[in-house]
Amino acid sequence: WVQLVESGGGSVQTGESLRLSCAADGVDDNVYCMGWFRQTPGKDREEVARKIIRDGGPPYSDAVDSWQRRFSISYDTAKKQLNLRVTGLTPGDSAMYFCAAGIGPNCRFTSWGQGIQVTVSQ
Repeated sequence: WVQLVESGGGSVQTGESLRLSCAADGVDDNVYCMGWFRQTPGKDREEVARKIIRDGGPPYSDAVDSWQRRFSISYDTAKKQLNLRVTGLTPGDSAMYFCAAGIGPNCRFTSWGQGIQVTVSQ
């Protein structure tokens, strides 16, 4: 059982950067990957980035290519903390951001944090 708690959200202005963190309690060898998602009211939750943590594999994102230049995901093994750095924020990035942990080689996300709000103003 994995408990995920996000932090670092809040209100920022266009062009600024933000770092989100996710404290992962209970992460063991069953957890294969972790990721960040975001959701705005009335829309489906969308993946921002994911990282395989089991073998320290490289991060990747199946989002549009342009995202990869602004979204940077990392995992601190010692702290069991997943981080997301976002640069060049725009109002379109305003959303509830969620941390998730996944199992299996297909990285099926089974544990979710409560989410944290990020609001970007002009």
